[in-house]
Amino acid sequence: MRTLHISGLALRVHVRACVTVVCMVAAGAGVALTGLSTGSALSVGEALRTLAGYGDAATELVVYTLRAPRVLLALLVGAALGVGGAVVQSLSRNPLGSPDIIGVNAGAAAGAVLMILVMGSASTQSVSLGALACGLAAGALVYVLSFKRGVKGTRLVLVGIGVTAMLHSLIAYLLTRADLYEAQGAKVWLIGSLAGAGWERVWPVALAVLIGLPAVLALSRSATLLEMGDATAASLGLRVERLRLVLLLVAVGLSGVAVSCAGPVGFVALAAPQLAKRVTRAPGPGIASSAAMGALLLATADLVAQRLPTPGQLPVGVLTGGLGGIYLAWLIYREWRTA
Repeated sequence: MRTLHISGLALRVHVRACVTVVCMVAAGAGVALTGLSTGSALSVGEALRTLAGYGDAATELVVYTLRAPRVLLALLVGAALGVGGAVVQSLSRNPLGSPDIIGVNAGAAAGAVLMILVMGSASTQSVSLGALACGLAAGALVYVLSFKRGVKGTRLVLVGIGVTAMLHSLIAYLLTRADLYEAQGAKVWLIGSLAGAGWERVWPVALAVLIGLPAVLALSRSATLLEMGDATAASLGLRVERLRLVLLLVAVGLSGVAVSCAGPVGFVALAAPQLAKRVTRAPGPGIASSAAMGALLLATADLVAQRLPTPGQLPVGVLTGGLGGIYLAWLIYREWRTA
């Protein structure tokens, strides 16, 4: 830790964390530039020249219309999921706590399936709105059911697992009762994919990150104190339950918007905060590092998924789910060994 004095103010800075975040941002920019030229005849240099305003009509079409929305959506969704996961893990004081586990992603998936199969609306806007509304409702339900003289971390995770199981049962029932063609369309959405992304899917996530990330960063010091325990945080003057509710609302909102625009991309919210902690070795929830790690993970996974030699393009949710399952098994084993 270093202390910087700026205009009479003392600011404590974790040097390793700052350097690591800068490196992750630079790596994410490199992955994004590579992604702009993937699947087209453009080179990275031509993509850079087009971004600088020196491209022709053909390269601008490829970069701005076909490639940039997908790349930006991957970065923004990854950042949103990383922040949401960091907040939930900090509040629950449990490395297994994430929007994947506590029902937010399952709620958003159920909302999208309801819009597609029950309401008969397959437009991007209606599906996204349905997913967002049900994701927020699932988060609120988990909070209410786990509230008993405050919200405890273990109870939040256990209630979330139960709600997630019920929502997955609802999704399975709707799929079995649906028309085959409609069920196929819903199943593709449930996997989680960035294919065919347009600017209409980018702007909602960009707005959510623009609002939610500064809000969580402003509360990150209080969240660090909250990790010390409710009694300690209250003795230091924090309004524990109000702070927990605000942080949970922002985390659920970020995750709900991300899932509503990209589908339930699995395990990014779970893995990004833990990987960021291991790289930075910094105390606290690590909001900035989790956002950078989440963006880097999802952008890299989407780039790899596009280049794998599979029949048809592999949805990024398949890749993150497979790798995330291995990571989850390792994390559970590590927790068991520690206990």
